Formats: sequence, C-alpha cells, structure tokens
Amino acid sequence: RPHCGEAGPVQHLVSAFMMCESISHGLLLRKVPVLQYLYYLCQIGIAMSPLSNNSLFLNYNRSPFPDYLARGLNVSLSTDDPLQFHFTKEPLMEEYSIAAQIWKLSSCDLCELARNSVITSGFSHHKKQHWLGTNYTMEGVAGNDVGRTNVPNIRVAYRYETLVDELSNVFFNQTSRRMYDIAEGGSPRSDSSNTSR
Repeated sequence: RPHCGEAGPVQHLVSAFMMCESISHGLLLRKVPVLQYLYYLCQIGIAMSPLSNNSLFLNYNRSPFPDYLARGLNVSLSTDDPLQFHFTKEPLMEEYSIAAQIWKLSSCDLCELARNSVITSGFSHHKKQHWLGTNYTMEGVAGNDVGRTNVPNIRVAYRYETLVDELSNVFFNQTSRRMYDIAEGGSPRSDSSNTSR
C-alpha cells in the first residue's frame, strides 16, 4: 500500500488508481472530485492517519476523512510513524479514539472502519475469515457476519445498494448513449471517432 496523495502532484493518485488495490493517506483526493469518484466506484482502499496528517499537512478540522466516510469511500484508520506522533503503546487505538471524539463517530462508524481495514489489509484469506466470517468475500449483506464485524446489516446494505446504483447509472448512461447513436444511424462511439479527419 503506497503512501499516496499526502502531498505532491495528483498524478501520483492517478497512477495508484491504475496500479493499486489500496493506498495510504489520499488527502489530495479532496481536490480532485472526479478522481475521488473513481476511487469510490472501484472501492480502492484508503488508509488514513489523522494524527500524522494533523501534525504535518492538514488540521483535523480540514481533514477530508469524515467526508470520505460519509460518501462511502473505502476508508480505514492507520498509523503513520507511531514513534513520532503517538504517545501510547497502542497507536492504532489512539487513532480510533481521537477520530471518534473529533468527528463524533458512532460505534457503527468505528466498526465499519475496522471491517474496511481488515478487508483491505494484507492478512491471509484464512485470517480475514477468522475476523470477518467465512463469507466475507461475498457482496452486500451476504458477506457481513454481524456477530464478527458488529456492523449492522442495514449499514452494509445501504453502502452496497448505493454503490450498485452509482455503477448502474454510469453503465446505463454509456449503454443508452451507444443505443441512441445506433438508432440515429450512426455506429457506436469509440475513442477513435474524435480524431481528426
């Protein structure tokens, strides 16, 4: 999981979008809504470290973390340089407790973050099954074992149905446009149709 979108040009986020399943930080996605939308549609994991970001780049009150969570991006909390930014032997617990206090996160929010963290982690399939349940790879409510994740099915259903609706809108509009072109006597659009004649 590369550090990406913490600082520097946004092109790094574009490269990560094409090459990675998840990234660390992603702060600069707030400046590029189209790219943020692509990260959402593909559910690319974004592990954020608010304590580190607060010290180096972005104050808590300007952090995009709560917006990303509310929009359904696949965010989780992580540590970054724990010896430098944390004060206890449990730096990840610091991240969770500070995030919960600052952004008034509910227990449902915290459990969703923890579930996202395990899903996007490098743990083996066997370990993920232990923490999330045997069906964790299934989509929607079918992949949620409430007894293990403590994430209510209604939250998982909402996230899944919203994502499916967005994907349907994107692909339906593209299909409709092609069908319109064919009905008008043209051929389906392709990228090469806009080249010079």
